[in-house]
Amino acid sequence: MIYNYKDLLKIYGNRSNINKALKSRKIYKLEHNIYSTKRIIDPLILYSIKYPYGVITLDSALYYYNLTDVIPQKVFLATPRNYRVLSNKNISQIFVNSKFINVGVKKIKIGNNEINMYNKERLLVEIIRKRKTMPFDYYKEIISNYREIVDELDTQKIEEYLLLYKNHNSIAETIEREVF
Repeated sequence: MIYNYKDLLKIYGNRSNINKALKSRKIYKLEHNIYSTKRIIDPLILYSIKYPYGVITLDSALYYYNLTDVIPQKVFLATPRNYRVLSNKNISQIFVNSKFINVGVKKIKIGNNEINMYNKERLLVEIIRKRKTMPFDYYKEIISNYREIVDELDTQKIEEYLLLYKNHNSIAETIEREVF
C-alpha cells in the first residue's frame, strides 16, 4: 500500500509513531511525501502517484505494452507545458500542450493502483512525430511490433489524434506507409 504523510498521520497519530514505524520497517519512505508498506514498488506507480497530473508515455508505455524489449532507464512522463520542470533524475519529462494532455489517456490498473497512460494509438502518433530523435534500430523495432498488432488498433482514434497536430497529413502518410 502507498501513503502520503497525511495518510500516515491518520494511521499512526503523530510524527513520533511514524518515525517508529519507519525504524521498525513497517513502512518505507520512497520519496518526499511518499511512503509504502513495501520497500520497492513499480516506478510507474510511484511517479503516477507523486505526479498525478502526468501521463506515462513513450518508452515507459511502449515497454508496458510489450512494443519494445528495451527496459527504460527513466519513467517517461508527459506533463502540461505550463507545469514546473520536474527535478527528478528518474523521470524524463515530456511537455505537451495543455489542451491535448488527456487525449488518448487510458486508466491502467497495476495491482491496487490506477495509472494514467497513453493508449497504443496515441503512442503510435507520438512515435511517428518523434521518430527523428530516436535511434533508428529502436524506432524500427517499435514499428515492427506495431505491424504485428495492426488489427487491434482503432484507426478512428488514430485519425482523431492526428488532427491535434499541424502536420497531421505527413504524420498520417508515414503511419500509412510504415505501419498499415
